[in-house]
Amino acid sequence: MSLAVVHSRALEGLHAPRVRVEVHLARGLPAFTLVGLADTEVKEARERVRAALLTSGLPFPHDRRITVNLAPADLPKDSGRYDLPIALGILAAAGEIDAARLETHEFAGELSLAGELKPVRGALALALALRSEGSARTLVLPRPSAEAAAQVAGIDVRGPVHLAEVVAALRPAEPEAPLPDLARVPPPPPPAPVPVRLDLADVRGQAAAKRALEIAAAGQHSLLMVGPPGSGKSMLAERLPTLLPPMTDDEALSSAALLGLSSATLDGGAFGQRPFRAPHHTASAAALVGGGSPPRPGEISLAHGGVLFLDELPEFPRMALEALREPLETGAITLSRAARQATYPARFLLVAAMNPCPCGQLGAATGAGCRCTPDQVERYRARLSGPLLDRIDLQIELPAVPPSELLADRPAAAEPGTAVAARVAAARRRQQQRQGRANGLLDAAGIDAQVALDDHARAFARAAAERLGWSARRLHRTLRVARTIADLAASAAVHPSHMAEALQLQRLLASN
Repeated sequence: MSLAVVHSRALEGLHAPRVRVEVHLARGLPAFTLVGLADTEVKEARERVRAALLTSGLPFPHDRRITVNLAPADLPKDSGRYDLPIALGILAAAGEIDAARLETHEFAGELSLAGELKPVRGALALALALRSEGSARTLVLPRPSAEAAAQVAGIDVRGPVHLAEVVAALRPAEPEAPLPDLARVPPPPPPAPVPVRLDLADVRGQAAAKRALEIAAAGQHSLLMVGPPGSGKSMLAERLPTLLPPMTDDEALSSAALLGLSSATLDGGAFGQRPFRAPHHTASAAALVGGGSPPRPGEISLAHGGVLFLDELPEFPRMALEALREPLETGAITLSRAARQATYPARFLLVAAMNPCPCGQLGAATGAGCRCTPDQVERYRARLSGPLLDRIDLQIELPAVPPSELLADRPAAAEPGTAVAARVAAARRRQQQRQGRANGLLDAAGIDAQVALDDHARAFARAAAERLGWSARRLHRTLRVARTIADLAASAAVHPSHMAEALQLQRLLASN
């Protein structure tokens, strides 16, 4: 009778709680029992592990009763990440490898029937959990997952490609360096600067929209663009990530960890780049905010640290749009299911686009003209609720660009996007030095402390709010926008001109 313990981790949202894989071998009728609130994917590990051991030339105890316990028993376990720990536990319990050396390592990996190690979801989350606990254990993952986890500094990551490599490194030997026969995966080099492929100067006309885009990027303000088809709404939205400041290390790791929860492989070339997510308007509420069993992150979490672009905003299901209200305020989403709960960060920059009416030609100077009745226009716009509109900082109208301007040569004096990005970065630095976060994230106390209104600007804001019947939320958002405009102008105080420009960006669809 023998027992072996292998350390691994589960996934609960972005958290990776520890799991003890306990393997017990006993005499009796041959059986392979797996307990510990395991999902179907985990229970299927019995067949994968048996085939992987045999095809790798390793013994499998056919004449023993094998019991595998995944502790703690009340923590749900899913996916094939426990294949490698279970296989190593069986070999350690049978005396084929040194069980004492397992104590200083954590293992995760799915096995193919030939013994090859296949990548697992959440490799970055596992590495971040290991670092946050200050653990000195070595993390052993399949090679592709190990390369992703190696981006977390301060931990030792090993990346074998086959079960036989791990077994060879764990054969009984002197207890020296952890798994010396397995190559350490070094941290990847810093990503090379990505050439700007989408330049703001490519957009013809729309000077007011470009200014709104600059303000949105400078203060982390959500933006709604209303204009006829072909007015440049999508072009502007696609260029917004190029105006945002580079991601910090923590932002890049958090964003990559979220992407790793939805895919077992991570594109290393995308690490550190602001994500841009543009779901189709047929997306459900679960696709946007996340869901499923176990809960998976949705588009708003995959856009964390970047831009979420919702084109044809009124065409999205009403339930899906209303589900965005809380994440826009809190920057996080909690998915509660009958048996499980998961919280994901969702601090994204929302950019939405819509037509002015169902046919899209309302107010257009070109084309066949609008064919919609006032009632149709009202019903179309009523698909967006007042509370949702109150959470969108900037609302602008884009007129159609005349063909003469589209066909003209690009002006030599057209301002490149790099110049706009430089102003945005300077404004963000002022905000970080003053309050430690972007203006769009200020709470009520932060607004009182940081939005320095002069007397004339205060009187202007009071008169505008009373005349337009703004809610407290809309007034606070206007003050945040005015503070961002002042930061772009390198002004310590908010003046009436800044308030006037902020007011012009609130008038289109703002609710009372």
